[in-house]
Amino acid sequence: MRRGDDSPEAQLTQRQIEILTLVAQGRTARDIGERLGLSPNTVDVHRARIMERLGLHDIPALTRYAMKHRLVH
Repeated sequence: MRRGDDSPEAQLTQRQIEILTLVAQGRTARDIGERLGLSPNTVDVHRARIMERLGLHDIPALTRYAMKHRLVH
């Protein structure tokens, strides 16, 4: 992670960005898992790690982050 760069690309892996985008679109862990070939539990683990890395504590905060960084409209 690069210091001072709060872009998703600097803080998250490509898979995490993909999952963050789908979470912010309102998709369920089950739906995301089916779409990406992952179990819902794996999706939940990714989501938890994304939240930890970004210092966010709930899904609305993830959604605001994704909107701010133009991952969703």
